[in-house]
Amino acid sequence: MLLHAFPLSSAMWLAQREELAKVCRVITPDLRGFGGSRLGEDEPSLDLMADDVARLLDEEGIDRAVIGGLSMGGYVAMAFCRRHADRMLGVILADTKAAPDPPPARENRERIAQAVLSAGSEVLVTEVLPALIGPTTRERRAMVFGRVKGLVQSAPPRAVAWAQRAMAARPDSFETLNGLKAPLLIIVGEEDELSPPADAEAMARAAPEGKVEIIPKAGHLSAVEQPEAFNAAVTEFLRTEFLRTELGGSRR
Repeated sequence: MLLHAFPLSSAMWLAQREELAKVCRVITPDLRGFGGSRLGEDEPSLDLMADDVARLLDEEGIDRAVIGGLSMGGYVAMAFCRRHADRMLGVILADTKAAPDPPPARENRERIAQAVLSAGSEVLVTEVLPALIGPTTRERRAMVFGRVKGLVQSAPPRAVAWAQRAMAARPDSFETLNGLKAPLLIIVGEEDELSPPADAEAMARAAPEGKVEIIPKAGHLSAVEQPEAFNAAVTEFLRTEFLRTELGGSRR
């Protein structure tokens, strides 16, 4: 189960759906309000998003799964760890952080939420988009940048504001990582300025069993910017931790 970044949709996982499906079943839902999903009238909450994921697993008849998330999807994955720990086979956290927002960051999220509701997505293009993509992608992969820009522009304003407020209210998740009973892979783009490699290393130190994979020439959206390297890291994690029968060993 792969959970998408803010303010994108499950469309960001196209390369993962194609490649990772060769080794396992891949589910990529739209988080509440984004893509084809309904927002509803609930108060903003990452916990609600995590419960949506659990409900989807129920609908698919899946008891336990590897839950992965990038950026906002990582926050939801950590909320899932807190609320549905018995359903975790493994965890993949990409370009995300365990620390809560400091006050200035919370205030900025509220400012952007209000701006989007009053004036549309332009603030996302001018203020959010530039930090999502690393300099290598901006300079050398214009088609990737254009694809991300299109996804950002299509984000529904109400969902954007709701998600910003949900992320602003998230708790510290280091204790959650410390209590993990499942294998953890942390992926981070080498050029990620929003959740830099130092944040990934801090999360790995907090967890009983955490490995960090740094993706070269990628910014905050490592799965989109360097899908081959991202998919290779995930595939190796899955094969090592969960697919050992295929390699002649015991299955975890």
